[in-house]
Order: sequence, then C-alpha cells, then structure tokens
Amino acid sequence: MGIIDSLNETSNKAIDVGEVYYKKTQEYYRLKVFQQLTMTTGMLLKMAVIGGLAFLALIFLTVAGIIYLGNILESMVGACLIAGALFIVLLIIAYIFRRKIDNMLVKKLSVKFFS
Repeated sequence: MGIIDSLNETSNKAIDVGEVYYKKTQEYYRLKVFQQLTMTTGMLLKMAVIGGLAFLALIFLTVAGIIYLGNILESMVGACLIAGALFIVLLIIAYIFRRKIDNMLVKKLSVKFFS
C-alpha cells in the first residue's frame, strides 16, 4: 500500500500546484486586462482633449486666415474658396498616405499591447 499512498500524495500535490497555477494565471490576466483598458481609456481621453483643442485652434486659424486673405483679395468668397481648396488638398494627401498612417499606428500600439 505504500506505493498507492505515495502516488495518491503525489497526485494531490500536483492537483494543488495546478490549482495555484490556475489562480495565479487568472489573476495575471485580470490585471493585464485592467492595464490594457486603462491604457486604452487614457489614450482615448488624451486623444479627445488634444484633438478637440487642435480642432478649435484650426478653426480659429482658418477663420483668421480667411478674413486676412479676404482683405488682401478684397473678396471674402475667393478667400473661402482658397481655404476650402487647401483643405481638400490636405484631405487628398491624407487619403494617399492612409496605409502608412495605419501601419504606423499598428506598430506603435502593438508595442504597448503585446509587451
């Protein structure tokens, strides 16, 4: 009976080690998910604040530029058309480089999420 008792004791120890490993793995993944959610939320919040402020600055600079250009050209409509054309050119450039922007974003985010 010594061999059976020894096998029983060894298997009980293995079960205990397996349960501890399972609990620690579960804790690790819970913390990792919390870390990723926190980083994502923080990144989105920073993006919203910085993007919102940049958008407001762009609006004010555009309006000021249009007024200035309107005074130079003596045509507010012409100034608005030039500003609109400038934004369309910037849009086309962004559209052309969209894949490079996506790749750069994936590379930057993969370092944070897979480390």
